[in-house]
Amino acid sequence: MKVLALMAIPAPIKDQIAALPNVQIEGPDYLAQHGLTDITAIFGWQSRLNDLIKENSTVRFVQSFSAGVDYFPLATFQEKNIVMANTSGIHARPIAESVLAYVLAFARGIADSAHRTPENFWDRDASRGDVYTLPGKTALIYGTGHIGRAIAEILTQQGMTVTGISHHGEAVAPFAAVGTDQDSAAFAKAADVIINIMPLTPETHHFFNAAFFDALTKKPLFINVGRGPSVDTEALVAALQTGQLSGAALDVFEQEPLPATSPLWQAPHLLMTPHVSGAFTEIYTAAATILYHNLAQFIRDGSLAENQVDLSQGY
Repeated sequence: MKVLALMAIPAPIKDQIAALPNVQIEGPDYLAQHGLTDITAIFGWQSRLNDLIKENSTVRFVQSFSAGVDYFPLATFQEKNIVMANTSGIHARPIAESVLAYVLAFARGIADSAHRTPENFWDRDASRGDVYTLPGKTALIYGTGHIGRAIAEILTQQGMTVTGISHHGEAVAPFAAVGTDQDSAAFAKAADVIINIMPLTPETHHFFNAAFFDALTKKPLFINVGRGPSVDTEALVAALQTGQLSGAALDVFEQEPLPATSPLWQAPHLLMTPHVSGAFTEIYTAAATILYHNLAQFIRDGSLAENQVDLSQGY
């Protein structure tokens, strides 16, 4: 059984994988020379595989390096009976800490103060007018999975009331309340901070559009650490320019890398980071550990031990 590793596997875990029965690990050079010939499992992904996987490949298992899997050819996986797992859960704490940093940056006036003027002018008023503390504020999180719950926990610890929106609407700790998509408008109107962590599906594409922002009444802070295409960029810029939003923090974008011509660069009250909210030093170890557990199970009976993706749902 050959495993094509397109992402780095730390030495200790690589040794564990190599010790599994009849497992041989191949690197990116194998793909360049042989394609997917005799490959059974893939760790990571590259866009050129979208066409290769449609041919007579022997691939039966794909382990992503990410939580989101919207960029994979899921329909092809279904057609060819390829099972798939993601790394949902490993990014939860880093993203939660990033979200807390975004919230505090706006709550304490740091985001606006950080924008230096050409005149090197000391402007205390710019960071004092709308500052606030977090206790008593309400945050609404779209997505109540691993990452959503981690964000809810860290914000609750700051004294915020945290509500959530999910497809099923089932109550889950530590959310004070969870609604369905049908409850979205009412929940959003009560929120001081709105956070997106939803997976990208046809239903969530441009979910946050002009109609969504027009319906807001509290001028909330908007944060996107989910998927870029969930947000209509033009609508978001307009909402910032008209004051429908007090500010926004984005770690993901409709087009990445963000082009120099994007109107986001000039949008007011906007904090941007280059898709790094989920990064942490041990990420390769955490992802490779999931790969190891799933390979061991797959060798035993063809199933996966954890994080199997529902290919029909896209997450």
